[in-house]
Amino acid sequence: MKKSDAYLKIVEWSDEHQCYVGTCPGLLAGGGVYGDDETAVYRDLCRYAREWIEIMERDGIPLPEGTARKSYSGKFVLRTGEELHRELSLRALIKGESLNAYCVELLKKGLLKEK
Repeated sequence: MKKSDAYLKIVEWSDEHQCYVGTCPGLLAGGGVYGDDETAVYRDLCRYAREWIEIMERDGIPLPEGTARKSYSGKFVLRTGEELHRELSLRALIKGESLNAYCVELLKKGLLKEK
């Protein structure tokens, strides 16, 4: 296994840029690879990640935690402010749902809408 295999690599179409964009969250901050060929973008992204790891190791910079095999607990704390907390709680109550179930459904709908 190569060290770069520890990092998630994402290639997706960008309507904004009208091309494929490859990113490597957690490793390549603020940068990416762009191109018209999805396979070529992925190949370049993998090479770029390997090269960046070599640079970090050469310069004595510790590698960030890997993202490819990261596990998630299914819980996170979200600070909303009192007004939004009240509004969400009331809407959940009206629907006869727990605040948690109501918010999870809203988040799912929002994510699906983005796709």
